Amino acid sequence: MIALPSFQPGQLVSLLGISSVAIGFAFRDILQNFLAGILLLLTEPFRIGDQIIVGGYEGTVEEIQTRATFIKTYDGRRVVIPNSELFTDSVLVNTAFETRRLEYDFGIGYGDDIAEAKRLMRETVDGIDSVLKDPPPEVLLVKLADSTVNLRLRWWIKPPRQMDMLSAQDAVLTAIKDRLTENGIDMPFPTQQILFHDQTEETDGDRRRQREGWPAGRREEVPKPRSVSGLLRELAGAGADAERRRNEAAADAGGESGQQQTS
Repeated sequence: MIALPSFQPGQLVSLLGISSVAIGFAFRDILQNFLAGILLLLTEPFRIGDQIIVGGYEGTVEEIQTRATFIKTYDGRRVVIPNSELFTDSVLVNTAFETRRLEYDFGIGYGDDIAEAKRLMRETVDGIDSVLKDPPPEVLLVKLADSTVNLRLRWWIKPPRQMDMLSAQDAVLTAIKDRLTENGIDMPFPTQQILFHDQTEETDGDRRRQREGWPAGRREEVPKPRSVSGLLRELAGAGADAERRRNEAAADAGGESGQQQTS
């Protein structure tokens, strides 16, 4: 029998309880990731080779371990994601199905024929090999924007991998742009128009007649612009009038003084 005079059974129980709590906290993340990895392997929400998006990362699944999952990004980097995050967070699997729908908005001018633009876009997409015929492509008017009428083109591709998506999108956008341009369909870019009144007009400063922008209105109502020569003539005329008034005032003053002396 081993005797420990300074050690009581209650102290042993307390020590074991504290130790178990400390060990539980220390291994909580490890056990959580382990259990999540087992569940991922059993349920298979995604498989090795699938392309997924999770937590701001996007790439191809390389390996699924019991602790973490390895993803290779499209620019050749590896991301190690704990399985607990994959099990609790939302995961977007781009290759879960055989086909994938893509879409892009094209802006045409307000003066263009919408039906004609839709017809040209559908015919162009039908001639691209990477675009599926079933489901068929579709063109929808989605928005009347500030500078454009926005038409949304939607089409399906197979297989739905990243490289196939980029290749199909490149072919579609290039073909649509060229076809619309060849047929005179305008594809305007955002513009901004700044209107201000002409400070050289003769109505400048007269709030009852001053124009604040463009267009002007009826031709006969458009104020005439001021010219430098006209301003010089006005100034010269004003100076001559002032000189003439001073001379007349001086002459009047001289006449009055002469009459006073005679009297």
